[in-house]
Amino acid sequence: MEYKLPFRQYHKALMKKQLLGLKCSSCGTITCPPQMSCRNCSSYDLEVTQLSGSGKITTYTTIFVAPEGRETEAPYIIVMVELEEGPWIMGNLCDMAPERASMDLIGRPVTLGCRIFPGDRYSDGPMARPVFLFADKA
Repeated sequence: MEYKLPFRQYHKALMKKQLLGLKCSSCGTITCPPQMSCRNCSSYDLEVTQLSGSGKITTYTTIFVAPEGRETEAPYIIVMVELEEGPWIMGNLCDMAPERASMDLIGRPVTLGCRIFPGDRYSDGPMARPVFLFADKA
């Protein structure tokens, strides 16, 4: 069985600031990031769909100890965003200094951006990752 949305295709779309997900033909649930089956009903009957990239922050954390290769970036904020289409996705928040982060972030509208992160010895080279910007500044 093949993935309907291979990571390389998902990655290429992110590099163009496009967020792809999978819509289940059985129950209508949208899954993102891509998986082999529907996150709701486990069906394999999925179709690739483009998502808006807009949503709201549901929670956040500040990273003070960065992974190998990103030590100079710490501290930084990671947010969990509930997309308009339903799925939740993680990404960096780029619009705020980490020392200013507070519970006021919860519920703030954000929109998708993209950033290329350098590879490390555990990856296959540089990769695009979702980043989020406050919707009123995008």
